[in-house]
Amino acid sequence: MLQAAAKTLSVATTTSVSRGILLSIRHYCKKTPATLRVSEAVSGAELGANVKVQGWVRSVRAQKSHLFLHVNDGSSLQSLQVVASSALNDPLLTFGSAVEVTGTLKKSPNQKQPVELEAEQIHIVGECNPLEFPFKIKERHGLEYIRQFPHLRCRTNAFSSLLRIRSEATTAVHLYFKENGFLQIHTPVITSNDCEGAGELFKIEPSGYEEEEHFFSVPAFLTVSGQLHLELMSGAFSKVYTFGPTFRAENSQSRRHLAEFYMVEAEVSFAQSLEDLTKVMEGMFRSATEHVFAHCAEDVDLFHKHVTPGHREIVEAMLKNRFPTITYSEAIDILNRSSENFAFPTDWGCDLQTEHEKYLVKHCGNIPVFVTDYPYDLKPFYARDNQDHPEHTAAAVDLLVPGVGELCGGSLREERLDLLRARLQQAGLEDTYSWYLDLRRFGSVPHGGFGMGFERYLQCILGVDNIKDVIPFPRFSHSCVL
Repeated sequence: MLQAAAKTLSVATTTSVSRGILLSIRHYCKKTPATLRVSEAVSGAELGANVKVQGWVRSVRAQKSHLFLHVNDGSSLQSLQVVASSALNDPLLTFGSAVEVTGTLKKSPNQKQPVELEAEQIHIVGECNPLEFPFKIKERHGLEYIRQFPHLRCRTNAFSSLLRIRSEATTAVHLYFKENGFLQIHTPVITSNDCEGAGELFKIEPSGYEEEEHFFSVPAFLTVSGQLHLELMSGAFSKVYTFGPTFRAENSQSRRHLAEFYMVEAEVSFAQSLEDLTKVMEGMFRSATEHVFAHCAEDVDLFHKHVTPGHREIVEAMLKNRFPTITYSEAIDILNRSSENFAFPTDWGCDLQTEHEKYLVKHCGNIPVFVTDYPYDLKPFYARDNQDHPEHTAAAVDLLVPGVGELCGGSLREERLDLLRARLQQAGLEDTYSWYLDLRRFGSVPHGGFGMGFERYLQCILGVDNIKDVIPFPRFSHSCVL
């Protein structure tokens, strides 16, 4: 009898252990929820699956039996609706808090959103006090207001859209150059050259060095342009470009100026005329803009509907029409015949100011316009001499666009050694740029290039008035936050 009881106990114990092992195996083999970005979830990826979404709460609505959240992780303008039992509500679940939500992705009965996440678990990763948070739920904040919070403005719809557009525009620029046979060159940020000749340079010296000493043996500065280094490379590669930060020490806090900004610069060897450059400028503008509009449609629409209403029609007109070309002399004639009272003079030989550039754009139908053949004395030493008389001009070109003025500036480069040397001698720069003269001695070819301010490009296609609203961390005179 005792043996029978022992046998029964042994069988029961074995069965219990087996069940425990089986349960452990089942738990171990349970599929881990796939972590989805919000953009993937709202597109219907993994519909019906157990998924995990991580992001920040954009809205909270608690009802008697249900809790509704909108969660966004920055991957799209559209947020993901989360539906949960009211039992999962928590006082710390507020607007701005960071969460991790696990549940089943299902079709939504609401036509406004295709899918929703039926939450099984909501984990609060980071708390946010909505009373102290400077951005308020369901309130549309203007760009000027959110500019006061550079460390937090990326959490607003407008600025997160801007950053996605900026990222896609960067990709679009690189794609254009890659598809058109350009080689990317990483030009240096630290240089001894003043490419523009304007003297607006940031000098750099390590702390602890005496004033008469130099870390690099010569004075060094933050670059104002990668052009001269691109010219060097154009002696071995027929098409090169660079895309990186540049610095100008302009003592200005205007809505047009930054101390640090990004430049797209290209150099084309065997260029015979300015048309060889304007084709690249126009092609890049069109290609990049069409790419951005196709890949960031929702974000662009947000700007054109709520931030700069009516601007889309202006951009569409730019894309539909070819960019006309006028000479500087024709531009001066147009300005002199106008009834506008300009603040700056419009005599031949003057540098075109922003007010002049914007007027010329409107005169030409409010579409981008190329202005060519500027006075020789207005351009840097490397601009090609047209050797024309009596109006002495250089083979230089600017692209003027609506709302901004100058977007691109470029020129054919002076490839003739004797003329280049004479101009450098006249400026007292022959020794400084002896290496530049070498480029003309050894296998020189006619060539030219241009630069485009990337932030100005974003202003142009979005209609944003202040350049500080199209860059993540604006640096300008007397202000360097973060």
